[in-house]
Amino acid sequence: MLKTSATGFAWMALSALIQQRAYGAPVAPQFAAKAKNVIFLFMDGGVSHVDTFDPKPALAEHAGEASNVDKGRKWLKSPWSFGQYGQSGMWISELFPNIAKCADDIAVIRSMKADLPIHSTGVTLLHTGHNLAGRPSLGSWMSYGLGSENENLPGYVVLSFGHVPVGGLEVFGSGFLPARHQATIIRADGAPMDNIVPVDTPALQGTKLDFLRRQDEAFSARLGGNDAVESAVRNYELAARMQSLLPDVLDERKESPATRELYGLDAEDANTHLYARQCLRARRLVESGVRFIQVNCPYGQSNGTWDQHGNLKAGHEKNARQTDRAVAALIMDLKQRGLLESTLVLWAGEFGRTPHSPGTDGRDHHPEGFTVFLAGGGVKGGTVYGATDEFGVHAVENVTDFHDLHATVLHLAGINHEKLTFRYAGRDFRLTDVSGHVVYDILA
Repeated sequence: MLKTSATGFAWMALSALIQQRAYGAPVAPQFAAKAKNVIFLFMDGGVSHVDTFDPKPALAEHAGEASNVDKGRKWLKSPWSFGQYGQSGMWISELFPNIAKCADDIAVIRSMKADLPIHSTGVTLLHTGHNLAGRPSLGSWMSYGLGSENENLPGYVVLSFGHVPVGGLEVFGSGFLPARHQATIIRADGAPMDNIVPVDTPALQGTKLDFLRRQDEAFSARLGGNDAVESAVRNYELAARMQSLLPDVLDERKESPATRELYGLDAEDANTHLYARQCLRARRLVESGVRFIQVNCPYGQSNGTWDQHGNLKAGHEKNARQTDRAVAALIMDLKQRGLLESTLVLWAGEFGRTPHSPGTDGRDHHPEGFTVFLAGGGVKGGTVYGATDEFGVHAVENVTDFHDLHATVLHLAGINHEKLTFRYAGRDFRLTDVSGHVVYDILA
């Protein structure tokens, strides 16, 4: 019909749109996606699993006794009580009274396992599927595989508090994928991005962009074609389009008083209301078609917000107080707007914390067994998958690693993780390397 009407001009316009990633088919669609968008709530530093979602009565029973897994250390009971919530009866710590209200919407994996007890490698592995820097991040793979639903916004956004995570900014990078798939970083406080408000008139800015485009295209041609230069051209153009749309997308003043109260946007504590702002922005970015959004934690310890080697009680309570309300609000808000079914929420850090300690108020890095949770986007709520041993030392049932987690996220987004590849340096690379299995038991 479009070819035969209006002398085919409508068909020509549609053909042009189809060539753009934002409108065209994904690179590697394998089946119908349950999750159109992903929100990754990054809990950096290592949340203690035995104090949050994995209660261990044995720690209370043997508190203060010498650990049989590490000399010079003693079993440390949790300072917080646990209760059962929802129809599922899921056990959740009093640290998270608001997330507890979402018990029937989340699937908890208690049997996660990472490689090393080192922040930099743990964060890099969680984000890129590899212990060493230089690989594309999960968000970049999602952007490469599915693009953005909105040509005026990037496919991958990181909502940041301005600090560089352990592991460096490369954990948000595109690695060997085309540079346009790296993250766009939006700050929590102050101007969300530099130059988000244009200083020139639209006509003058258009002239400058046209000049830059001609210069960069000529430079790229002299190099025989260069991805970095060509990506720069596209990024200049995207940035200009973002200036007209992003301020409106991020404008929290349009939210109702009830929504502001739900998230805690007017909280007196600065980090609490800033984290609420970023979680609300995540929802608004999903509504605007951004494919992958990561929300970082408010800045805390130098090696990660949740990194309490000492002062466990004070530190974890502060972190929970600043994040619990907004995380729960995000899940509830997505659900009441009908967006949770198509939006996958992932809550995870790079490892857990030891059930034993050399002191009485702190825990150390623990990759041998810890907890993450997912919600929405095809996940079966009210599910507890896997288990650690009676003290919470080792994952012993349905052991799951980050390759499995990544494979599951991609599966929910409609991508077979074994077929989402990119050829670089003479071989095909993928996010899950040569392993990874979809955790079907947590899927609806």
